[in-house]
Amino acid sequence: MASVHWFRRDLRLADNPALVAAVDRARADDGLVVPLFVVDPALWRTAGAPRLAYLAASLRALDDELGGRLVVRTGRATDVLPAVAREVEARSVHVTAATEPYGRRRDEAVAHALGDVELVPTGSPYAVAPGRLTTGSGTPFQVFTPFRNAWLDHGWSAPAPLPHTPRWAQVPTDGVPDGPDAEVDLPAAGERAAHDRWHRFLDDALDEYGTERDRPDVEGTSSMSIPLKFGELHPRTLLADLAQRQGASVATFRSELAWREFHADVLWHHPSARTRSLRVVVPEDSWAHGAAADEAFVAWTQGRTGYPLVDAGMRQLLATGWMHNRVRMVVASFLVKDLHQRWQRGADHFMAWLVDGDVPQNQLNWQWVAGTGRDAAPYFRVFNPVLQGEKFDPDGDYVRRWVPELRGIAGKAVHQPWRVGTPEGYPERIVDHKAEREVALEAYGRGR
Repeated sequence: MASVHWFRRDLRLADNPALVAAVDRARADDGLVVPLFVVDPALWRTAGAPRLAYLAASLRALDDELGGRLVVRTGRATDVLPAVAREVEARSVHVTAATEPYGRRRDEAVAHALGDVELVPTGSPYAVAPGRLTTGSGTPFQVFTPFRNAWLDHGWSAPAPLPHTPRWAQVPTDGVPDGPDAEVDLPAAGERAAHDRWHRFLDDALDEYGTERDRPDVEGTSSMSIPLKFGELHPRTLLADLAQRQGASVATFRSELAWREFHADVLWHHPSARTRSLRVVVPEDSWAHGAAADEAFVAWTQGRTGYPLVDAGMRQLLATGWMHNRVRMVVASFLVKDLHQRWQRGADHFMAWLVDGDVPQNQLNWQWVAGTGRDAAPYFRVFNPVLQGEKFDPDGDYVRRWVPELRGIAGKAVHQPWRVGTPEGYPERIVDHKAEREVALEAYGRGR
């Protein structure tokens, strides 16, 4: 009898416990393994074009690793899984457990639709599954640092071995779909490419990560958010490699992985956080609305606010489907606290463009900036886009790369072009940051 491995957020062969479980079940039954990916039209319609383009490339890479045996079927999972199970006479369907609200509801529906065929969840996309850690009193963690301490104390399993000599089934397939023409510069996709990038980072950039990760003008980050989003690598693999290294940067990188797991844990306990603020921090009348607000939002999305660091980040997003994390915080703060717009509007734009767009990370990071999350930034924290640029892009190289109108301004003066004469073609500032900061602080003060 066959078993099915339903690939979702685990587009890899190594360190994949659910795949190992599928192979072991098939061997016990002297059967074959069906490696399946389901193209759900509803998800395909709603996901951003850059993310879909990368997904298609990652699926092609996975198909290559499987020797062309990846089975792709199009349709609702509740229809496709029972049909495939009947077709191959499978006794079990194996998955990496879903942890987000939509995925959990979908899996409950699929388990019901499968009837006598068992849906077997094994592992999760995280080193420590969301919901597993609680405080001493048994309640969910509200603040990051205690969560991280518990996460470190709990530890995680070693990477799973490669599955033992799987016998893949030959099953008709719809073929890997073509991704949309996203018109962005995407990195190489797939498990091999992700491993290559990770090991280059370990060898070339990890030692400086603690000091360079906030610099958008240098290659100081790992860019692992994309492979982690698609499961081309598991965080357990990264943590195992980090355990072989020493230095302050190792602890810093490990903490960044802990932040990712904290956000997943928060969403596990509070599914409504995908769309709703966990805390109300400003009165309703403080939000901008109307035609002027819409025009300001469009200027923000296009990178035409007149603030160079903000504009560079938004243009990097449109060109590559990615943005440096420090800059993400600055542009998010600008939208919420300078333009007084709801974080949900910015989060939706990010999800439409980010290749690494991941619901718990995107939504909870936006809530952190807005001050509405569980581990909220202090209400008085308003990022100054000029000071942030001068500190983290001190020579102006990042801005000049993405804002060509400003390439004639040397050094850090590029962060205040109005002082040297704004070049033709670059917009004037759409708001006065100092004045809007006071407006934001007054609103947050009333909200308290």
